[in-house]
Amino acid sequence: METNKVLHFVPSEAPPSGMSKNGYFFQEMEQREAEQEEGSEGREEGQDSPIACGDDIHLYDNQISPGPDADDSGCVLLNTSRRYVKLMNFEEEIRAHRDLDGFLARASILLDETAASLDDVLKRMLHHVGQDSNASEPSCNFEEVMSMLFTDAGAQEVNDKSQSFVFFDDVHLLSETIQGVTATATGVQYQQSWLCILCNVKHLQRRHVCISRLERPQNWGENCCEVRYVILILAPLKMKSTKTAMELGRTFATLFSDISFRQKLLETKTQEEFKEALVFQRHQLTAANQQPTALGKEETDPRSHKPLKCKDFFKAGRGIYEDLCRRLPLYASDFTDGIVGSNKTILKYMTTAIFLYIAILLPAIAFGSLNDESTRGEIDVRKTIIGQSIGGVIYSLFAGSPLVIPLTTAPLAIFISVIRGICDDYNLDFPAFYACIGLWNCLFLILGGIFNVSLVMKLFKRSTEEVIALFISIAFVVDAVKGTVKIFHRYYHSPTLANRSVEDFPRGGDLLGGNRSEVAAGLVLNTLPESFIQCTRERPVLCLLLMMGTLWMGYTLYQFKRSPFLHAKVREVLSDCALPISVLLFSFIGSYLFSDIELPVFKVHDRPIFNVAPFERLSVMNVVSAMGLGFLLALLIFIDQNIVVSLTNAPENRLLKGKAYHWDLMLSGLINILMSVLGLPWMHAAFPHSTLHVRQLAFVEQRVEGGHLYETIVQVKETRLTSLAANIFIGVSVLLLPVPLQWIPKPVLYGLFLYIALTSIDGNQMCDRMALLLKEQTSYPPTHYIRKVPQRKIHYFTFLQMMQLLVLCTFGMYPIPYMKMIFPLVMILLIPIRNNVLPHIIEAKYLDIMDAQHM
Repeated sequence: METNKVLHFVPSEAPPSGMSKNGYFFQEMEQREAEQEEGSEGREEGQDSPIACGDDIHLYDNQISPGPDADDSGCVLLNTSRRYVKLMNFEEEIRAHRDLDGFLARASILLDETAASLDDVLKRMLHHVGQDSNASEPSCNFEEVMSMLFTDAGAQEVNDKSQSFVFFDDVHLLSETIQGVTATATGVQYQQSWLCILCNVKHLQRRHVCISRLERPQNWGENCCEVRYVILILAPLKMKSTKTAMELGRTFATLFSDISFRQKLLETKTQEEFKEALVFQRHQLTAANQQPTALGKEETDPRSHKPLKCKDFFKAGRGIYEDLCRRLPLYASDFTDGIVGSNKTILKYMTTAIFLYIAILLPAIAFGSLNDESTRGEIDVRKTIIGQSIGGVIYSLFAGSPLVIPLTTAPLAIFISVIRGICDDYNLDFPAFYACIGLWNCLFLILGGIFNVSLVMKLFKRSTEEVIALFISIAFVVDAVKGTVKIFHRYYHSPTLANRSVEDFPRGGDLLGGNRSEVAAGLVLNTLPESFIQCTRERPVLCLLLMMGTLWMGYTLYQFKRSPFLHAKVREVLSDCALPISVLLFSFIGSYLFSDIELPVFKVHDRPIFNVAPFERLSVMNVVSAMGLGFLLALLIFIDQNIVVSLTNAPENRLLKGKAYHWDLMLSGLINILMSVLGLPWMHAAFPHSTLHVRQLAFVEQRVEGGHLYETIVQVKETRLTSLAANIFIGVSVLLLPVPLQWIPKPVLYGLFLYIALTSIDGNQMCDRMALLLKEQTSYPPTHYIRKVPQRKIHYFTFLQMMQLLVLCTFGMYPIPYMKMIFPLVMILLIPIRNNVLPHIIEAKYLDIMDAQHM
């Protein structure tokens, strides 16, 4: 058997307090190539890891116990020799502060360096150090230092086992570097946006540090595909052990290992702001280890790893109390972040508020129109807009997760139509019965918040949440397609007159000696008044073009931030405003440029907006029967509310202010009390509006891995201002009814639905695995599950998820009304399917890997 060397992560000796999550070191070990058949299958069909094959990297998580505040991912520093370097402990190691103070006193910083090659960047940095009056080195030749930064390994023998031949290669390598490596439960990834270069120079009199921020990311080879920062460390050859180039490099590498800190440095414009960011980061690293750990902090957190126990449900009010204790200290910052201080993001807030205004208003109009048809005007567009504004403002002000967007949704519209059908069948008063069901629903939601029922979310896995999220996206597509098909079914026929068909028209064809149907059609279109024409084919074709045009323009602008055109800030603004631009543009095209073609628009009734429900019209049996419907409705809202909050607070979004599952559930119940009594449509946390809201407020960093480009969220501005402003503007929009809001044709609303559905699947791992079914194996991305799970198991799992999705679509979209009533129960059944059935088909270890998060 052949022997090869691999890298293993092994826990190091007990690290300092608060540093346990970084307790790894690299160790080279001999490993025999004896692989089981199933394991080798996964490696054959997978991609290579940046460091080693995914199966050759062992993370001993059971021996490392991070505190409750520890991140899911642990960062380590990797030296050129594959030697582990500990992160600097800013609380205990005094040298860290002295190193930074020394740099700040004689700061050598290059901002927005335009050089593209590594050689040119290093030459500029050495020239800058040599020109510094405070850093005179008369006996040092910086040209020699430049040559010392690199090592030439000529004629190096490389043995490629897969091709069974030997060749020679000239490799131009940096002599010594430090680079960040992030070790997560899903694999190992290089931090490719910064590089720390070390050099020991014999004739130097003191240490030098130079930091260069490049104008744009540069690709300098494998594991350095997007370098934005270069840190150059020069030190005399003989130094005290705590003052060597390696120790100085540890200090600055620890600072730059924080992704949010690197984003803050991008926002600085002067050297003073750059130095202030360094000082603030030092304070953050020092204070992080001094924060006391709260006992029992995670007792009622649905996302904690503590096992679920029955007694947790009997701690009445404990979850709400902990949610408020977690969020209230940060309440003021929800209004000041991005407005007060140096890092202002007012433009981003404005574009996000405009995006939310369009993304909330148009679905409210669409679902209001749907409710208007199903309830025969009892709940119309005007009431839906008013209800959205009232509920949205309350939620924005008091919710524990302010980035979550409450909205009336398609499942709620279906539920309302079923209630209308029940009222018609049993001769019940709709406003009173609707309000009674809503109040029962609110009671169950409030009790659920008090008794910590959201802890059930511990049983929901990532794959289950993605199935439900994809179902919601499909529901948007189905609504758009059904609306378009209805337009074609009504209008896409031969031209007809208002009172009779063209076929009944007097014998114009015989009179004119031509084809009777063609001549009659020409007479209808050309000689009769427009008011006589009931149907022409131009109308449905224009509707289709408007819908697809809205989708195309919106998605093209949404992707525009990835293009090389225009300035980065302009690209970002265009991407953030993609939806408003496309809606306004195609509304103008449909309503103005083609004003001679009448397009379908929503109806507006001139009725009182607020009507208190007449409960006296219900009997006791009616109230009791409403309890069952109220429970099903509460189940639907409970699942959607908690899953949306969970997706919004997913680890990859890097939200820092905490969650509030229990309080938000109770707040949803309190809001719907008002909606029920006043006859307004119910609402709950909406997908994908909430996750799109997070993306709008996020700063992202691009990452290249195995030739595939990923976008990683660096920081999200957690604010209440954007959703608050959007919902206030929506309330004011009632004054714009019927005109000019009726200038927005229904096809544009359907295009909005398609846009929301398409953008919501970004990051959906289920969709990515479904795409693998259509790709050749050489095109598979190097994700964690590709590296660690055999391909056959991946496709089994994807197929089983597709079966679950098909069942959801059957119960949620089947035309039988009463079948839709049990849809919430079907969603609950996904829990035992994932936790009890799937482990008998696919090994639990593979299921856990595919349910993990690739960050």
